[in-house]
Amino acid sequence: MTVSNPIDGGDTAWVLVCAALVLFMVPGLAFFYAGMVKSRNTLVMIQQNFLPLGVVTVVWVLIGHSIAFSDDAAGGLFGDLKLFALQNLDEAPGPALHVVVPGIAIPAMAFIAYQMMFAIITPALITGATADRLKIAGWVTILVVWPVIVYAPIAHWLFNPEGWLASRGAQDWAGGMVVHASAGAAALAILLVVGRRTGWPDTDTVPHSVPLTMIGAGILWFGWFGFNAGDGLQANGIAAQALVNTHVAAAAGMVIWLILERFRQGRSTVVGAATGAVAGLATITPCAGYVDTPSALAIGALAGLACQLALRLKVLFRFDDALDVIAVHFVGGVLGSLLLGLFGKKAINAIGTDGLFFGGGFSLLGNQALAVVVVVAFSFVVTLVIAVTAEKTVGLRLPADEEFGLDRRRQGMDAYQFAPSFVAGVGPASGAVDEPPVTSTRIAQSPPGVRFQLVTVLVRAVDAGELERSLREAGARSIVVTEVHAPSTHRDTVMMRDQRSELALAQRLKVEVLARESDVDAVLEALDHNTIGAHEGYVQQAAEPLTPQARSDEPVS
Repeated sequence: MTVSNPIDGGDTAWVLVCAALVLFMVPGLAFFYAGMVKSRNTLVMIQQNFLPLGVVTVVWVLIGHSIAFSDDAAGGLFGDLKLFALQNLDEAPGPALHVVVPGIAIPAMAFIAYQMMFAIITPALITGATADRLKIAGWVTILVVWPVIVYAPIAHWLFNPEGWLASRGAQDWAGGMVVHASAGAAALAILLVVGRRTGWPDTDTVPHSVPLTMIGAGILWFGWFGFNAGDGLQANGIAAQALVNTHVAAAAGMVIWLILERFRQGRSTVVGAATGAVAGLATITPCAGYVDTPSALAIGALAGLACQLALRLKVLFRFDDALDVIAVHFVGGVLGSLLLGLFGKKAINAIGTDGLFFGGGFSLLGNQALAVVVVVAFSFVVTLVIAVTAEKTVGLRLPADEEFGLDRRRQGMDAYQFAPSFVAGVGPASGAVDEPPVTSTRIAQSPPGVRFQLVTVLVRAVDAGELERSLREAGARSIVVTEVHAPSTHRDTVMMRDQRSELALAQRLKVEVLARESDVDAVLEALDHNTIGAHEGYVQQAAEPLTPQARSDEPVS
């Protein structure tokens, strides 16, 4: 830091907070994606999102930041290596991007930390498209190479004033092109290499944990305030405008998405709400610091409309984008970048440009269109080369027979386990439930002479309390209710982001009742009155119950 550029404490604090918010988006994205994959692939999805925190950080410190933000070395295409491994920071490159206004600056390290978080989360977006198909070695290879030869040059073109697209007049406030369009194009290229999941398009796309997805969506929404409101590097009115625009666009995207879901599917879903919000957030990203609030509202609404319609692209063009990265992030980033050419307003930000709707003509729109085409084409072509090379060398696509149960195969464990108190070899749980006293009994067969039958039915729901009372009155000797997945004559269907999935195995409650042969009709009547759903099951003849009996060697108190 030079003497002529003293540090502004408030701006520095704000940028550091925003860097932390963007970092927090990484686990948010991991949860958002993990909740939408199969339960047995949860840990692998989380790992794929966490790996950039390590791999991309190292790559960015060594060379990525220098390529993006050091002195220009090739006509606006990329920077030199003056800042290799973050050396020579006392000699700020020109332009000194950590100088927020003439004579006032934030520490170079604060700027580096903030931009590093963008480099980390951008490739993580790709994993939603390639869910259930990536080998870890191939993915790490992409994480090493892609930030250096794809992301960093694009960041130089648009985030560095010396970049050739920025010099032409193209604008990207927080990464509509640098982050979302580039990641979306890269995802499409990788999909061409890894192909479709086994059984697609009939593969189930049902989230295994909607609450986990919603937690992730909430974290993303929260973190996006740092993503968009920190790009001006100042805690001022523009930051406040960008923050409000971010929230307004997310809200508008969510509302429009829910309205369209209601008209198209007959219901509005919580996953739809999260998806619409993320679409609005991605679309406002390139515009957040350049447009007014009514424009942000319109941009968010258009995002909800366009991104939902874009869900059909993968069906039309036959690419297996598992979690709709193309429809939401790619389409949102491209759309927002173009809409800036319409809604840009110099009165909001002096470094901005008036768009077509505010008397600026077609100049900004033309520059935005050129930048979008160049960024998408560059990211797609170079990523395709990287992905093909990774597939031919270390391998990128998992074998088809490993797509199911990835956690156990690749992590050696499952995301969800039985409660410890039910696992053999583990001590009792600490005081969670009052247990009956242990009695000195053994299990033995009942005396002969009484015939029992086992009644088993599959139902959708039960009134547990009333069912137990009625079955006991009907003469039930034993009652067991378990959750199962079983073939059913009545197939369940689930709607997920405009795609209908028919479940091969239906989720049911299995009710097993042991009763005397003479009480079976009463038991069946009790089941019929206290359960909901199509009743399927059987009566098993000649079942004999086990009865606790006193041990011969110990008296029973």
